[in-house]
Amino acid sequence: MAMSKDEMKKVVMAQKRDYTRLILAVSGAVFALFLVFAMLNLTDQVDWSLKQLPTTDLNENGVIDRPYEVGLDTNENGIIDSGDVFDGHDSGDPWDLDGDGDRTEMDGIPDQAQSPLQRMLNFIFIGLGFMIGPYAFYSSKKQQNIKEIERRLPDFLRDVAEAGRFGMTLADAIVVASSGRYGDLTPEIKKMAAQIEWGVTAGETLRLFSERVNTPLVKRVVTIVVKASDAGGSVADVLSMVAHDTKEEQFSAAERRLQMSTYLAVIYISFFVFLVTIIILNLTFLPKIRIAGTNVAAAAAAAGIEGGVGGASLDVSAIPMIQIAFFLAVMAHAIGDGIMAGVLQTGSVADGMRHSVIMLIMGFLILTVM
Repeated sequence: MAMSKDEMKKVVMAQKRDYTRLILAVSGAVFALFLVFAMLNLTDQVDWSLKQLPTTDLNENGVIDRPYEVGLDTNENGIIDSGDVFDGHDSGDPWDLDGDGDRTEMDGIPDQAQSPLQRMLNFIFIGLGFMIGPYAFYSSKKQQNIKEIERRLPDFLRDVAEAGRFGMTLADAIVVASSGRYGDLTPEIKKMAAQIEWGVTAGETLRLFSERVNTPLVKRVVTIVVKASDAGGSVADVLSMVAHDTKEEQFSAAERRLQMSTYLAVIYISFFVFLVTIIILNLTFLPKIRIAGTNVAAAAAAAGIEGGVGGASLDVSAIPMIQIAFFLAVMAHAIGDGIMAGVLQTGSVADGMRHSVIMLIMGFLILTVM
């Protein structure tokens, strides 16, 4: 059934828009904005911690009287001081509690929930997620559409071959097939039919189709069909052979993807095992080390002994840097493991970025909430 000129114009002019550059530009701008936030936090110009300091009513009057009265009185001396152990960062003495006029010296009492370095890393990785996330999911969606076109390509080739056996030329067979339903391949077939009715040769139409889809499978199929058509003879037999070969290759690819899904599961499981290990260390091991180190220092100070009790001391000042190292390790694993998962499953780094974003979000949220 021939299409009207208006219909043919709509089919030909309705080109698929590629938003990749726009997405990359917007994502890059958002990442740059988060870098600015990160630097503001690193220089301590702002305090945008993603955690809150734990609060308690120390004098049990129902009110937290002063901002620095936070945490727990772990050494039971009735006040919050440097002997108390709780999460947080001591940025100095912003309220001049000791009355010496110096508001920058360390007073041993945390007044920020997270250190400037940790806050900077938070915003860097949030920005990184916003930068690679939209591109990864958009690219994955495009690949899915292309895979759907390739999946229906053998059906189209068989129908064109059947039409050719009834004496139709390749061009007429494509026009007849345009009235069928081939899923995501249907708009491309209608576009080819419109071009043929406008006087474009069948070979050129197929070549333009291969350029639009731009995959090795489609280019190989189109090359074989066009050469067979130019050489003359029975194009229907060639189309049937190509359709059968394409279908077999798709079966093999589906089997490979099924086998690779096992490795994908292994990567996700290994990432979660590593994440759980970090959580256990952060929630149990490091707090015990912090309390033990504080108790040793307090006992040594009470006894007037320098260098710890019995010459042994436990430096807990490195614990925040250890926690930051754990954080960086989880983020690095998320990005690396995700890319590896995508390459193993589909051979695409862009598809791997989708897995990286998923792992990045899960790891970041778990480490931030806990």
